[in-house]
Amino acid sequence: MTKNKMHFEISERKMILRFFDVFFVLSVLYVIGSVFEYSYLENTASSVKRILVFALYLNVFGAIFEMYNLQVASNEFQVLRSSILTGSITVLAYLLTPILTPVLPESRIQIFLFYIIVIIVLYSWRLFYVRYLASNRFRQNAVLICDKDQAEELILGLENIDPHYKIVAYVNSDTLENKSEDYHYVENIKRTDLVSFVNENKISEIVIASKKTEFITTELYQQLIRLLETGNIIREYTQVYESKTQRIPIHFMERDFYKFFPFSGSNQNKLYLSLIRIFDIGLSVFGLFVGITLTPFIVLGNRIGNKGDLFYTQERVGKDGEIFNILKFRTMVKNAESNGAVFAVANDNRITGFGKFLRKTRIDEFPQFLNILKGEMAIVGPRPERPFFVKAIAAKMPFYETRHVIKPGLTGWAQVNYAYGETIEDSLIKLQYDLYYIKHRSVYLDLNIAIKTITTVLFYRGQ
Repeated sequence: MTKNKMHFEISERKMILRFFDVFFVLSVLYVIGSVFEYSYLENTASSVKRILVFALYLNVFGAIFEMYNLQVASNEFQVLRSSILTGSITVLAYLLTPILTPVLPESRIQIFLFYIIVIIVLYSWRLFYVRYLASNRFRQNAVLICDKDQAEELILGLENIDPHYKIVAYVNSDTLENKSEDYHYVENIKRTDLVSFVNENKISEIVIASKKTEFITTELYQQLIRLLETGNIIREYTQVYESKTQRIPIHFMERDFYKFFPFSGSNQNKLYLSLIRIFDIGLSVFGLFVGITLTPFIVLGNRIGNKGDLFYTQERVGKDGEIFNILKFRTMVKNAESNGAVFAVANDNRITGFGKFLRKTRIDEFPQFLNILKGEMAIVGPRPERPFFVKAIAAKMPFYETRHVIKPGLTGWAQVNYAYGETIEDSLIKLQYDLYYIKHRSVYLDLNIAIKTITTVLFYRGQ
């Protein structure tokens, strides 16, 4: 078997972070509680029920405050911020939980120690991760097999996704080409040298991205077989791209996307759809209650800052391409599109000061809970687009309207992973996320989106 250097996949690194966050904190709480006879600390780490409650809080609040975002987890300053926020809210929630957690101690020093230990241990372990486990020594090196004219696009498509994943060389799969032609820092190796290069450079996997499979010659095929027999991993480009980015690589699929795009069974699962509908109705009723409570303040802010009607409606494309009117609080000046429909952009001068606040906090979208109650939208799904833009984008990307196979949502996978779309090109990137959601739709992914939406609101990242 080929002796490749150790590396961790994205899912493995997240699992390591989640497990050791809980393990190290509880271990230190138990040791200090036992040695100094602090019963509250010891009891927290010695009961299965209490361990599960603490672990649940730590993982949920850790997700909200981006402890498991690998870019955040690799930055010392951001790790400090996330550790303090996660530790503080976790401790507060745990202390305020009745029955399932220990009775509060008479000595307040134990509560103080509990808080300090959680913060210090979390940050210390994460600092170790940043400096050692997130270093280049665990980098995953890969070789790409592709057509020469694809090399630049495909390498760029992967190199900024995962800081620990690197395309270090590529093989030109064109039949008539076998000369070296390096791309930037990425070496071009001959087909005949593939096996020796992989063995000498500790390559983790070989990625095949050639659309012209007939150009994979017998000679190259034999080399791949030899690598497979010696324990090397060989994967197809779309599989790697999707697992790394959590997007569908539509730029690589062209019109044959259906070969790579099996719809999630949840889209037709009546139990799942019924549960989601119940959840949508329950959250919409609660959201409308909160919206009604905030309405007097919004009316005042709108009168001072927006100087227009409180609500506005706009045509959007829903499930199966049906047109419906979406309802929102006004955030723009009157007659904002007197010259025709245009995308909203960053620092758009049509957005009022109060409107910017409503957008950043997502309060402007509260009236859409009415659209959800009417069944025109769901809580989670692709954001509904305007007919004008749907037509323009579909003309450029024929399967854009695939996103209309499910209800549009108040929030979605694209919204929590990508900035507000200002151009058709941005819409195409968001489409990759929407198609990923439709392909992998599940309760787990819906919860993930819900948590990321809370993060978006808390960190004032709305658009």
